[in-house]
Amino acid sequence: MFIFSGTTYAQDWKYDFDEAKTLAREKDQNIVLLFTGSDWCPPCIKLERKIFSDPEFNKFANQNFVWVKADFPKRKKNRLSEIQQQKNIELAERYNKKMVFPVILVIDKEGKVLGATGYRKMSAKRYIELLTTFNSFGS
Repeated sequence: MFIFSGTTYAQDWKYDFDEAKTLAREKDQNIVLLFTGSDWCPPCIKLERKIFSDPEFNKFANQNFVWVKADFPKRKKNRLSEIQQQKNIELAERYNKKMVFPVILVIDKEGKVLGATGYRKMSAKRYIELLTTFNSFGS
């Protein structure tokens, strides 16, 4: 008999912004909103692989934020439902009018942007420091 024990961390992504705001109020946390092109945007893919897959980053992320992903895939196999596409378009109209990818926004429980960044060539630890700085603006 084999027993595997370990902890795997990953962001607990939400895909409905209103649901995320409700959860953020309940947990007294801010929101991280990611605009990504998961299947066509090289910096978006790097962000997922190098930062969002880092165990230390994931632990920090889940303890401190409610995570929302607004994905804009282009490949047919990754196509989102019409409802999800519309939700993502509405979020972009409010928070990412220039349609820049990737964009990471820290937003308070009421929807006010506290800070923004994109993909940067830096470590997961530096991203933690950056998001912590943005998070403190809402305190």
